Amino acid sequence: MGRNWYDPFSAGEWIKRSVSALNLGIILMVLVFAVSEFRFDWVEKLAGRYLLSINSERPETGGIWETGHQTVNAHKSLNKMIGQKEDARRSVRDAVTFSSLAGSLNAGEWANLDKDQFKQLYLSMPLDIRHGIMDPTRLVWLLNGNTTARIFCEGQMGGIKVYFIDGENRVIHQLDLDTKEIQSVAARNQPLEANLDTLTGFSGRIYPASLFFDSVFKLPRDMIPDLLAAPERLLGQIGTISRVGIGNTAEDGYIQLGFEYSHLGNTQVFLVRAREWAVWQLSLILRGEQP
Repeated sequence: MGRNWYDPFSAGEWIKRSVSALNLGIILMVLVFAVSEFRFDWVEKLAGRYLLSINSERPETGGIWETGHQTVNAHKSLNKMIGQKEDARRSVRDAVTFSSLAGSLNAGEWANLDKDQFKQLYLSMPLDIRHGIMDPTRLVWLLNGNTTARIFCEGQMGGIKVYFIDGENRVIHQLDLDTKEIQSVAARNQPLEANLDTLTGFSGRIYPASLFFDSVFKLPRDMIPDLLAAPERLLGQIGTISRVGIGNTAEDGYIQLGFEYSHLGNTQVFLVRAREWAVWQLSLILRGEQP
């Protein structure tokens, strides 16, 4: 009876096939390979020589990870810088006073400033303070003339710098604003919880409000704005003016006036600056020496 090709092998046939010359040759080669490797370590040596030959081309240990890590950090730092610059620009755009403008920029940060915005910041200050910041005639030419192409401000330690730039990127005017000076300007817009007797600088020159204003109205009409440049600031205060003090010292051509307000048993002093020569004319009238 014949045997089909798909019939399973018998045990004798399995043994005959297992000890065939081909299988014995393969087994012998595997044994020789294993013994020689165990004895001479030639596989490790070949691998070592190969790695040594390409050592200069391979990155240092952790080099790839470190490069990737530095790249990620660089992207994070760049995004942070972009975000900080955009925040600074937004804060500058929203600034309504020079004090808030100075607080918008850290040292080394800068942002462009619109001409109209600078004009609004300047005009937001009382008239008697604007001149100390910048001569208005020069500002008229810088903002309404044809020389200034753009304005940008730069944060500094303790203040800000404002640069007026022409069409050729030349600085045609520079304005330095000190933080303390700006804060001092802001403080002058707020009344002091005090009275004239407790403030230094007014000793011997404190007058009843009625006497002070009677003397003011004896001055030439065109002189009064030099004495009270921004009367609307006084109108905005709550209470009754009881006394007025004239400062004993002059600074930059100005003398400080202190208006003492009384309201519900409390007193406040509101300070303004007046032109020195106008105060001198007023003092003559107060002393009974008509100019």
